[in-house]
Parts: sequence; structure tokens; C-alpha cells
Amino acid sequence: MFEIVFFTALTFYFLQTVLFIIGVNKKFNRIADDDLPLVSVIVAARNEEENILECLRSLNELVYPEKKIEIIIVDDHSTDKTSEIIKSYVRDKQKFKMIVPKENLKALKGKANAIANAIKIAKGDVILTTDADCTVNPLWTKTLASYYENDVAMVCGFTNQSSLNAFHEMQSIDFIFLLSVASGTMNLGKPLSCIGNNMSYRKNVYHEVGGYENIPFSVTEDFQILMAIHKLKKYKIIYPLEMDGLVTSKPCAGAKALYWQKKRWGVGGLNSDLAGFGVMASAFLVHLGILTAPFIFTANLLYGIAFKFFIDYFFMRDIHKRLNIKMTMKGFLAFEIYYVFYVVALPILLIFDKRVKWKGREYKK
Repeated sequence: MFEIVFFTALTFYFLQTVLFIIGVNKKFNRIADDDLPLVSVIVAARNEEENILECLRSLNELVYPEKKIEIIIVDDHSTDKTSEIIKSYVRDKQKFKMIVPKENLKALKGKANAIANAIKIAKGDVILTTDADCTVNPLWTKTLASYYENDVAMVCGFTNQSSLNAFHEMQSIDFIFLLSVASGTMNLGKPLSCIGNNMSYRKNVYHEVGGYENIPFSVTEDFQILMAIHKLKKYKIIYPLEMDGLVTSKPCAGAKALYWQKKRWGVGGLNSDLAGFGVMASAFLVHLGILTAPFIFTANLLYGIAFKFFIDYFFMRDIHKRLNIKMTMKGFLAFEIYYVFYVVALPILLIFDKRVKWKGREYKK
């Protein structure tokens, strides 16, 4: 019975991966440079004194028509030197604006409130968001904006993490793995997730769904706006695999920070639909089987586990190659070990505790 359950789950896992590969390789039309829209880049920053300057410098290097771009930096009531650093940097740069939210729009909290306040003053037809601990490719804005044909409402991009050691690379591979799943499903017409540090959407469509003020509050505000736009059933939502659209974020420094990051994502994932839970269920059962296998060892199980690692490796190797990111075997093996444990542990943990700590604030679902 154990082998039947494991291999059934593994079969679904394999078939899902095939669909992810088909979706992530889908191509989309792009508009001419002369037709690029007016864009507003928004960054919400809270207590990011160690990261914000590097972020600002990368944004200043963006290649985009000067009259068609503005960059709004939101200091979300930082208690460190973030505000001073932003003010000093943007002082003589016309395309930058800095704001501090003066109100909580309809009881919004945290990042969602910061972004909502920025959108209220944004002049762009397309909103792009990234995070204060990120650096962007110089062609990031142009790449995402170039996909805005008339029927496109949202364009998402890939994010990796800077890697100085196996622990960092493990997190980077995890990011790219999860975003490859998001890209694959989204491009096949079934959005399951996205990431707020590399996403964009039309401002008029944002207002059409009521903005963050009128959708359920979540600690994963990016997922909420994605699903609100998807429910309109009127526009295309796409996730092209583009090296020039890459954003690089900072990895979690230690296990505690990584724990809270994963928990926040897990709590946000509780709002998924049946398809999302189906993807999570097959991964949960496969990895639970791997953890249980040493106690019920058979040669067939060993072959099945090896096949699972084979699937993941070649899926990730191709994505990394196309993004021009090096993936080492050490980093991949670290990811696989980490992935086995957290995919099993996270759903169980969320049954008992849905608290989230994020940017010095605590949220309860």
C-alpha cells in the first residue's frame, strides 16, 4: 500500500513537472519600443538601512525612456536610518519620489498599505514593484513593460538570490523552483502564485478590482492582487522566462529568518484554490514518502526517489541556464534535502500556528 501511494503521488509529481516545463517555455508577443507605456516603479522599504542604497543605485541604472518612468520609494515608518539614506540619494534625481504613508487605507497594514499609498499618487499606466533588499537588471523595467499588449493585465518576472555559500544557493534554487512552478501554471491559464519583488500590473485593472483597500488583507499581498485580477476573467496574466527581467534579492541570513519567510508564504498559500492545493498535495506525499522510506526500504522506492531527484535536477538546470545563473551540485543537493523537510513540516506546522512575524510586526490569520 505504501508503495502504491508513493508512486501514484510521484506520477502526478512528474506529470505536473511536464506541464510546468510546457508553460514556462511559452512565448508571448512584445510591443515596439515606441509603444512602451508610462510606468511607475514602487518600492516599499521598512528598516532596510543595510540594503536600500544598493537597491536605489540599481533602480537609477534602469534603461527606459526618461519621460516615461517614475520611481516611488515608500519609507514604511522605518525606525533605523532607511529614511535618511533615501532622502540623501533621491534629493537631486528627478525621476525619484519619496513618500511616507500618512494613513492606513481602510485598515490596511504593512507593505500592502505602503504600496496602496504609492499607487494613489502614481502617474504610470503600469505599476512595477520590487523590494528594498533587491537589485534589478538594468533592462528589468523595459523587459516587463514590453509585454503589455492591450489584453495583458499583469506580467511577472523571475527572482534569484545572491549566493555566497551553499545555504544561500539553496534558497536561490528554492526561489527559482517555486517561481518556475508559478510561471508554468500561469502561462497555461491557471495562476497559482507570484512574487511581489518582481511583478507588474496595469493601474486601471488594479483599480478595477478595488485595489488593496477592497481585497482581503493578506501577509502575501502579491498573491491577493494576482487572484483578484485573475477572477475578472477578462485579461491575460503572463509570466515570461526572461534573463533581462531578473531581480536579485538578499537571502535570509539564518535559519530563524528563513523559518518566518516560509511560514509567511505558507499562510498566504492557505488562500489557494483546489488546483493549488493539488500541486502542494502531490509534493507533500512524495516528500513524506522519501522521509518514510528508510523505515520501509525497498529497491523500488530507491529507484523512485532517484527518479524524483532526476526530475528536479533537469528541470532546474534548464531554468538556471536560460537565466544565466550558475547552479552547483552542492547547492542543488542542499536544496533537495531542505525541500524534503520543509514541504512536509510546513503544512503540519500551520495546522497549529498561523502567526507570522514580518518586518518587526506580528500578524495573525
